[in-house]
Amino acid sequence: MIAQVESKLHPPSSPVNYKSLLKKAFLEIKRLEVDLQTLKTRQHEPIAIIGMGCRFPQEINTPEAYWQLLSQGINAITEVPDQRWNIDDYYDPNPDAPGKMYTRYGGFLDDIDQFDPHFFGISPKEAAAIDPQQRLLLEIAWEALENAGQPVTQFSGSQTGVFIGLTADDYAHLLINGYERENLNVYRSLGALRCMAAGRLAYSLNLRGPVMEVDTACSSSLLSVHLATQSLHSGECNLALAGGINLMLSPETTIGLCKMRALTPDNRCKTFDAQADGYVRGEGGGIVVLKRLSDAVRDNDPILAVIRGSAVNHDGLSNGLTAPNGLAQEAVIQKALVNAGVSPEQIQYVEAHGTGTSLGDPIEVQALGNVLGKIRSVDTPLIVGSVKTNLGHLEGAAGIASFMKVVLALKNKQIPPHLHLKKPNPYIPWQKLPITVPNQLMPWQAQEESRFAGVSSFGMSGTNVHIIIEEGEL
Repeated sequence: MIAQVESKLHPPSSPVNYKSLLKKAFLEIKRLEVDLQTLKTRQHEPIAIIGMGCRFPQEINTPEAYWQLLSQGINAITEVPDQRWNIDDYYDPNPDAPGKMYTRYGGFLDDIDQFDPHFFGISPKEAAAIDPQQRLLLEIAWEALENAGQPVTQFSGSQTGVFIGLTADDYAHLLINGYERENLNVYRSLGALRCMAAGRLAYSLNLRGPVMEVDTACSSSLLSVHLATQSLHSGECNLALAGGINLMLSPETTIGLCKMRALTPDNRCKTFDAQADGYVRGEGGGIVVLKRLSDAVRDNDPILAVIRGSAVNHDGLSNGLTAPNGLAQEAVIQKALVNAGVSPEQIQYVEAHGTGTSLGDPIEVQALGNVLGKIRSVDTPLIVGSVKTNLGHLEGAAGIASFMKVVLALKNKQIPPHLHLKKPNPYIPWQKLPITVPNQLMPWQAQEESRFAGVSSFGMSGTNVHIIIEEGEL
């Protein structure tokens, strides 16, 4: 009896099948090795740009129209339109005049008050309270997906990411200054929040991937592209919408920038010129549709160009909070080259940040020369330009304007002219640097098997981004 009880309390253990356990462990190790290899491959996989949408001054509403503006060397800067503010009420050529701006110019979009709310399932009452930047993003994103040949409805509920660079909150200031507190409601509160821009886009299209608004000042929208590629590499999303938007709806920001002496008094952003004295403010926006290259090839998507690698860093302690740091610029370009697996001499063109200041331009050109010009001959110089000479500085959307310019240049195998360069900046050692600036539309000759370009965007916040792009015809 005692033996029976003990047998129930302590049953004899089953014999261990070590062979079966070893087989299971071996299979698990193999699975983990495959997963690890997949992750490593994905982390370095090129990212395909399969579609683009945009809004830029001079009624530029398509990538094709944007290329026409670029290739024809058009300056899109005009006087401030009456629909924004009465420039005569705010203009004074004296930079120290309180509450005044010493410039009359900027790059402006038309018809920003026009919007079809029903198309996006938004009531007219709500639409009237939404920041026009958010409304434009909805339109541009839809058009970018159409440009990519992607039916918008097929992404409902998908792991699609949204990464939006946005710095301006003029609309919030207008609401605060233009309405009595009793008239504030939920629509006006949500419509003025910058963080709602990316969220509203994801909500409207029912996208379930990572969604974020990015603000690092001038580098915001290019950083959004960098973050989108990282998300695609990690598998957080399988498709990404990345870009930025910038509108100038009130005069206060321009007045503040004039007090910083950041703006030029005329209608030209004179990047790299001896007369460079600041930038012209501009507005607009763009969104690119991104996908892992293997997925784009599998799905037979149009491949406009390919992101080979990118990098981001910060100036750290420089000569001032907003002052550029040449060493940091060199470091971010070098890191982008490493991440892209591309050598410096393979880069034929760089779309420079190029704000057009006597301090910033020499630092940037010297940094480019130090990294990309060491073993480059005078017969194959690095070509450098800046779209700010066409559009002005789009601030939070500046990086995406530059990025799209390079994609279009690669696609068309031509480099657009850089405007307003009459007398090169004497503080740039042009004779010692194998760098040239195009003054007219020029063919983009392939030196090796493929064309490569870099895009730089340096934020006033100190955040620097550089992206390496390769032509799409691989």
